[in-house]
Amino acid sequence: MAAATVASLFVYPVKSCRGVAVDRADVLSTGLAANGLRDREWMIVDRRGRFVTQRERPRLALVEARAADDGIELRGPDLAPVVARTGSASREVVVWSAHVAGFDAGDDVADALSRYLDDDVRLVRFDERRPRRCNPLYAGDSGATTLFADGYPLLVVGRASLDDLNRRLDGQRGGKLPMDRFRPNVVLDGLEPYDEDHVDTLAIGGVVLKLVKPCTRCEITTTDQSSGRRGIEPLRTLSSYRRDDRLAGVTFGMNAIVAAGAGASISAGDRADVTLRF
Repeated sequence: MAAATVASLFVYPVKSCRGVAVDRADVLSTGLAANGLRDREWMIVDRRGRFVTQRERPRLALVEARAADDGIELRGPDLAPVVARTGSASREVVVWSAHVAGFDAGDDVADALSRYLDDDVRLVRFDERRPRRCNPLYAGDSGATTLFADGYPLLVVGRASLDDLNRRLDGQRGGKLPMDRFRPNVVLDGLEPYDEDHVDTLAIGGVVLKLVKPCTRCEITTTDQSSGRRGIEPLRTLSSYRRDDRLAGVTFGMNAIVAAGAGASISAGDRADVTLRF
């Protein structure tokens, strides 16, 4: 058994909007929660109810969320602060191929976001009366569920992996990339580059995370999270050495489920005991 350290923690209250760095987080079966914010509990959808992300709307990177009474407040450049609260009407919404349900947050926030994105969109909050199961091909019979994340409750990345990628990018236009390009929930120190590919479990206090699937990366990684501008890296460089033909994409980081300890908390600086699989 090896050991690593939790370097940093992030929560993304609204799918594809700006993340929130936290020193301490509660570990729920569906992902992290901190300061009244749950990971990917909210999501923007188009007129058909299909999810809207930075893939097609990179300006979402600039939208910040903070907790408000029974809801969240959104703000950003050209987006005046607006508070979203849970409505009484639940509707079917779609995340990739998953048909789930969300409570509509009302016209005020829908109008504000529609003006910001110049499109007809609405905001919804996950309706937990219709749990969303993780893919059993990777999560097995764990019964793991998630909210509006792409597929799994948590994303784990080793900082050494980013350091290695940045060495490969050294001298290229744009300079080193920050970790926020990869939108992790848990960042680890103490691993060798890409060792997270081979981690079976992480034990952090009473919490056990099981890493179940490599994360295939999309054009969101090419979007500067501080400006919303899009480039070509790191996908071009990652494709030269991180191509996974089985998953038909390039991978960076590992998706994880909560195997034990849901309801406990973890903090930056915590020891993470690592078991490997080969």
